[in-house]
Amino acid sequence: MPRSFTYSALTLRVKPSGDSNREAWFLTAEEGLVKATVFGGAKSRLRSQVAPFHEGKLFIYHDPVKDFRKVSDFDVQSWRPGIRELWERTRTASLLAETILHSQGGGGNWAEALRLAGSVLDVLNGAAAASCTQVAAYFLWQWAQILGLKPDLFRCTRCNCEVNREDVLLFNYRKEALFCEKCAQNTDSLLRIGPGCRLWLIGIEPLPPAALEAWPVDAPSLDQATALSQAVLAAALGRRLPTWELS
Repeated sequence: MPRSFTYSALTLRVKPSGDSNREAWFLTAEEGLVKATVFGGAKSRLRSQVAPFHEGKLFIYHDPVKDFRKVSDFDVQSWRPGIRELWERTRTASLLAETILHSQGGGGNWAEALRLAGSVLDVLNGAAAASCTQVAAYFLWQWAQILGLKPDLFRCTRCNCEVNREDVLLFNYRKEALFCEKCAQNTDSLLRIGPGCRLWLIGIEPLPPAALEAWPVDAPSLDQATALSQAVLAAALGRRLPTWELS
């Protein structure tokens, strides 16, 4: 039985473990989420390599008897130092990492999940502070699609009517579904999804994050897109995540 494994990996979280070691969580294209121990003190080369948002080739030793994994080496190919230079970038990157960790690394679509996460982090590495909220909304919506949770923005869940481009849809938090204005019940648990929000969400689906500047969005529509993405994901995860609070 092999004990050494190589992964295409992104470091999501690192926490202290004991006096000098650390526990690290990775998103990998081959096995999804992988947790392993990083040995070494503060001056260790490996410790500096295994840091949040670093991406590259990960080498893991696995002891099958103790079911113990340790990092043997990490060949970092994307360092992304710019993420730590602005609080807005760091906050958005933390949102990305926590969302991935709490949704099991994207189900079984690990390679696509890693590609999306890496491309979003590449954009964040040099993003302006004002654009980070837009990048966050983009990631959450695309992540909902990877998980198979993206709602249909063209039809009402109840009557199945086709919604015109200029029409409004209403998301019912209790029923976790989108309704046309005719079918939506008059309750307080409704989120308005206007045509600007729908147009932006539909437009970003085929876009790489690097092309977001070519598809601008007004502030109210962006707020709606963020709220809808969070509501859809929260319904699947069973709760809202602390890093989703962007204000």
